[in-house]
Amino acid sequence: MAKLNLNPAKSAAVVLGALAMGWLTIELAFKPWLQRARAAMDKSDPARDPDDVSDSAEKTDEARDEPHASDADK
Repeated sequence: MAKLNLNPAKSAAVVLGALAMGWLTIELAFKPWLQRARAAMDKSDPARDPDDVSDSAEKTDEARDEPHASDADK
């Protein structure tokens, strides 16, 4: 077997090159899904919390469905 004598800088360059190739492969493989996800993030409003909005919307819908005490007197 041949013994490889790589210095630390050369080893780091090989590792960084392998990481870059892996990242590029993932980007190309999942390109359609990544584009849709990025477009959705661009359209989203970071100030709006969807969990808070849906809870308050449900509460207002429930409040509309329940009869009020003043309605029962009529």
